[in-house]
Amino acid sequence: MKKNKSGCLGLLLKFLLMWLFIVLLMMGFRLFREYQAAQSEKELEVSQEIPFQEDSEGEESFALHYYYSLLSDGKEKKIYREIYQGMKNREDEIYIHCRDANQANRILGEVLRDYPEFFWCDGGASSTSYEMDSGQEAYTIVSPEYNCSPEEKQARQEEIDSAVQEALQGISIDASDYDKILYVYEYIVNSVEYDLEAPNNQNIYSALAGKRSVCAGYSKAAQYLLERLGITAVYVTGNANGANAHAWNLVQCEGEYYHLDTTWGDPVYQLAEGEEAPQWENITYDYMCCNDAEIYRTHQADAEYPLPQCTGMTWNYYVVNGMYYDSYDSNTALNALNGAINERRNPTIFKYFDEASYQQAKEEILGNLVHSAAQNLCSIYGLGEVQYYYEDRPELCKLTIYWQY
Repeated sequence: MKKNKSGCLGLLLKFLLMWLFIVLLMMGFRLFREYQAAQSEKELEVSQEIPFQEDSEGEESFALHYYYSLLSDGKEKKIYREIYQGMKNREDEIYIHCRDANQANRILGEVLRDYPEFFWCDGGASSTSYEMDSGQEAYTIVSPEYNCSPEEKQARQEEIDSAVQEALQGISIDASDYDKILYVYEYIVNSVEYDLEAPNNQNIYSALAGKRSVCAGYSKAAQYLLERLGITAVYVTGNANGANAHAWNLVQCEGEYYHLDTTWGDPVYQLAEGEEAPQWENITYDYMCCNDAEIYRTHQADAEYPLPQCTGMTWNYYVVNGMYYDSYDSNTALNALNGAINERRNPTIFKYFDEASYQQAKEEILGNLVHSAAQNLCSIYGLGEVQYYYEDRPELCKLTIYWQY
């Protein structure tokens, strides 16, 4: 009988232990589910707390902007659009889907290159990235450095709008690409004064409203005006003369890209930089639609961004106006000198394709042809003597003759 009693107690004990194990297992599973639910709710709350910048504009509205077009990664394009919207709204903090602060700063710079109208920021910003322990997507907060208050921004925008309306009233929207580009080139050179001390000289406000700026203001103003005329214009940075930081533009003229440097079109710039400037010109056209071969004699673009090749010369200023020569010909040169004299024009410009042709032209024009032309001038205008001046620009393969009538 004891043996049977012991067996019953053992069986009961096993049953109790199994029941306790099942209860503990069920409690553990319940606690685990509650933990998962709490974590999911926490992640949802975190997600809702991150006010990511709205990306409301369609991608097609950005497609024509050059630096946006260089972004092949869809994620980078989304970052670009978020920063653009935040800049447009003048947000103090822009929350973007980005895990790298350096990447965010770079893309901010690309937005500002494409949008000169964001004059309220000159490029300064602080960016901080955040990694989420819960596995939530990392994000970055971009804090742009604004150069004016919202009230000042509005007042400056009104000044800019007024200046742009006045600037563009002299050119038709139906004009050719070349005429639009030439018009803006001449307008900026003639209306803006190069001034290293000009306030806001890194944005369009200085050039369009203040009429004083440096190369950044010149180039962004040219980009801004040309885009309003339907001309593709790209803001380019690099250096000039081997050392000095510089900015200029690429423009599309009749489907071809050309370089455009309004700053170097202004003789005041050359004087400010301690260089010689033409004494008889208020504007120089050496950088009005030139190709890579011309611009890279003195300029070097930053290697950070690829630029389209500029190989054409069809719409170069000197080609359009019959002052560009593939080779030297004495009869052609003499006819150009006499033609200017007969029409009482100044100056007579000879721009050559290569240095060899230029050197030959310089030697023969200054040594012989100019004297023959001077005799013609005396004969036509009844003068006893003639004064003339010349400017020699070997780095541009260019010789310029000025007559004293």
